[in-house]
Amino acid sequence: MSIPVSSLLTRIIIQPETALALELTEWDLLIRQARRSNVLAKLAYLFEDLQLIDNVPEQPRRHLLSTQVHAQRFSISLDWEIECINQALADLQVPVVFLKGTAYHVAENQAGRGRVFSDVDILVPEAMIADVEIALVKAGWMTSTFAAYDQKYYREWMHEIPPLRHLKRQTSIDVHHNILPKTCRFCPDASKLLAQAVKIPGTEHWVLSPEDRVLHSAAHLFYGGEFDQGFRDLTDLHFLLKEFAETDGFWPRLRERATELNQQIALHYALRYTRLILQTSMPDSMFHEGQAGIKQRWMDALFLRALQPNHVSCNGKWTGLACWLLFVRSHWLKMPWYLLLPHLFRKTRMKFAGESQH
Repeated sequence: MSIPVSSLLTRIIIQPETALALELTEWDLLIRQARRSNVLAKLAYLFEDLQLIDNVPEQPRRHLLSTQVHAQRFSISLDWEIECINQALADLQVPVVFLKGTAYHVAENQAGRGRVFSDVDILVPEAMIADVEIALVKAGWMTSTFAAYDQKYYREWMHEIPPLRHLKRQTSIDVHHNILPKTCRFCPDASKLLAQAVKIPGTEHWVLSPEDRVLHSAAHLFYGGEFDQGFRDLTDLHFLLKEFAETDGFWPRLRERATELNQQIALHYALRYTRLILQTSMPDSMFHEGQAGIKQRWMDALFLRALQPNHVSCNGKWTGLACWLLFVRSHWLKMPWYLLLPHLFRKTRMKFAGESQH
């Protein structure tokens, strides 16, 4: 199939220096696409790293500098939140592994620069979940999920407990014991993730190994089913792959680790769509012959639309349908039919009743 025309934002991320030739009307569109996709601060840091920021016209430069200030303030708040979490769990003497955006921040990955998000995600051994939850509740975090079904949904089927919110700071934390739901047939062995977690030198912070950070990002994006932040998450993968590729032996280790953790499909899509959309450089050996076919063409038709920047100017005729079909696909992958059908029936009933839902 033909690849949809790249958005202005996509083209600038691929070749940032071409932004200097933009007209002000094009800068206006670029800023709006980046802000709506939650990558405006990332774009600002990209220009800064390439020493382009001073050559940006004054009007768009103000937006870029402003979003950098916001991202810096967020980083300060995030550092404090991390410290509070570590203090709350210190007596348990269990490594707390930070995930996703928080992991990129503490590991100083390029993917974390300018990344602003709502929740801190941590990974702990499933056997420690109850102790971790009790410690966090004692430190001021509290769940807002009280319905019996919702509690069962999280505690029996999912890979995390119900989200917790701090009573004073109103900050949120998601406590995971795996990176995919228990009911998902692609759910990895969490002990293997924890076994290769790495400690950031000079800190008490733990993160997944570089390969596992990529695989978790891929699993989150390609099994998650929600694409409001899809383009941002795709740029996470793009920058992680660019950074880690500078380490000798990264690519074969990544492929081997995907097999070990049952994440071959997620990795395939991560590599395919970062390459097709953001032109991420990678060895051809990461792709196997015979991967093309009817199924791949269908996936291309869906993902190449759903992973565009989240702005009306980037939406095509079939974007909404593509996102909805991928949402349905995510539920089909994560839950067996005998759990999925009653769950979707309940969600539909709750939607019409105006109740909260997952």
